[in-house]
Amino acid sequence: MARISACIVAYCDYDEVCAAVRSILSHTPEVDFRLYVVDNASPDGCGEKLAATEFGDDRVEIIRAQVNEGFGSGHNTVLDRLDSEVHFILNPDVVLQDDILSGMADWLLAHPDAVMATPQLYFPDGRIQNLPRRKPNIFCMAVRQVSFLSEKVGFFRRMNEHYIMLDEDLSQVQSIEFCTGSFMAVRTDVFKKVGGFDTDYFMYVEDADLTQRVLRCGKVYLLPQFTAIHAWHRDPTRDRRKFWMQVKSMLLFLKKWGF
Repeated sequence: MARISACIVAYCDYDEVCAAVRSILSHTPEVDFRLYVVDNASPDGCGEKLAATEFGDDRVEIIRAQVNEGFGSGHNTVLDRLDSEVHFILNPDVVLQDDILSGMADWLLAHPDAVMATPQLYFPDGRIQNLPRRKPNIFCMAVRQVSFLSEKVGFFRRMNEHYIMLDEDLSQVQSIEFCTGSFMAVRTDVFKKVGGFDTDYFMYVEDADLTQRVLRCGKVYLLPQFTAIHAWHRDPTRDRRKFWMQVKSMLLFLKKWGF
């Protein structure tokens, strides 16, 4: 069996984080497994509550950051601790229903060209999430900020559908260019080789950046035979401050990787 590890970066929402942790522990039977939960200095006391919570499983480790330096920085906290073969980067709003971590790790290690993968994610109500992407460009990023254009206007709708790969058969294993940070499986040696996340991104688009750097080492895949639940709160659509944070990250990505 593969040696696997996983990390969740938490920021508030104690109950949601606990639900994710318990689902991961209960659906991952391997003894040689480590789950890290990094609390990014949650102002609502989430870190203190997590540290005091008895999960009944010594495979979980709670780490409390003193300062919130962003999503990628939180995940990079565990880089030096990892001795696994495959590492999972998971959002705190993910819930497992099966032992997919073991299956995905075995698939990744059985395919020498594969360095990163993501499962098919679903909303809690069963709707599919269209998260696999082609490499972002300025046009697709701009169009997706205006839902009317990306969903209703012919040319822009087709552009968006191409970007989110709806013109491909996503019921089959597919090579992709942008792996969602909601649920990534990455070879641990590759994750370390590229230095983890680029911490110039505080939040948003850092997953696209990591995917581009990982692609230098091999291929990235969608594995639809593995599934999980993802709440996908999509905060930028409701929070102006987070919207502008996302725009800033988009510009950083485009400057780094080309418009």
